[in-house]
Amino acid sequence: MNERHTFLEFARKLARVAEERILPFYGRCQVEHKADGSEVTEADRQAERAMRAAIVARFPDHDILGEEFGTQGRGTTPYRWVIDPLDGTAWFTLGMPTFGTLVALLEGGQPIVGVVHFPALHETLYASRGAGCWFVAQGAQPRRVRVSPQTELQRAVASASGAHSSDILVAEGEVPYGLTRLIRRAGKFNFCPDCLQHALVCRGQLHLAVDPVMKPWDSAALVVCVWEAGGVVSTLGGKQDDVTFGGSLLSACTPQLCAQAVEALAPQS
Repeated sequence: MNERHTFLEFARKLARVAEERILPFYGRCQVEHKADGSEVTEADRQAERAMRAAIVARFPDHDILGEEFGTQGRGTTPYRWVIDPLDGTAWFTLGMPTFGTLVALLEGGQPIVGVVHFPALHETLYASRGAGCWFVAQGAQPRRVRVSPQTELQRAVASASGAHSSDILVAEGEVPYGLTRLIRRAGKFNFCPDCLQHALVCRGQLHLAVDPVMKPWDSAALVVCVWEAGGVVSTLGGKQDDVTFGGSLLSACTPQLCAQAVEALAPQS
């Protein structure tokens, strides 16, 4: 068993650790708000604490970066676990089953393992560099998944996580990306929750997914899954280097489609 496979199996275990803490709160949680206005629940906190404890027990020298409790470690290792136990807290608090758990391992700052788990749906998407992207639903065998071959925006099914940081709705300090142009040029457009839309790109069911505001714990697991499914990731500005820390995420099934989407999304002066 090679090292990356060992890391991937542990990442899948971490997602199950989070699920055990999250599901007891599903449909019955109290909502709080952080300083930035985003929602948080006790499920977020308990799950991240449990995930951190599991990482320290198995890989005590590895660093950790998580949404709720920040950075942990000495910074002396090339390995850093990047975790978001409850991606889509807003949907979770509404009782919607589309929230996910994101687990990634970075080596030298680049993601090499990614797990996107949907506790309420009993589905998991996972990948490690060089081993492909895989999808498994409860009671089924894992199957390798790949993106669609679609190259034309006017025939593409596109999505976005919301209208924030766009020409529709922009807050102070946000970039007004041209979401209206993307909606008009795409063959079909939907709003789709958070990590789910990028998972659907990996599975070939969506062609293009847009998230205007992303943190590393939102992006890292998705980046490696899209890569291994044969897709392309960039920031909404078109940058393809170090996308995990790029501040936004666009996933597309082909380079041509990615370029067309970036052009449509460019803010107008």
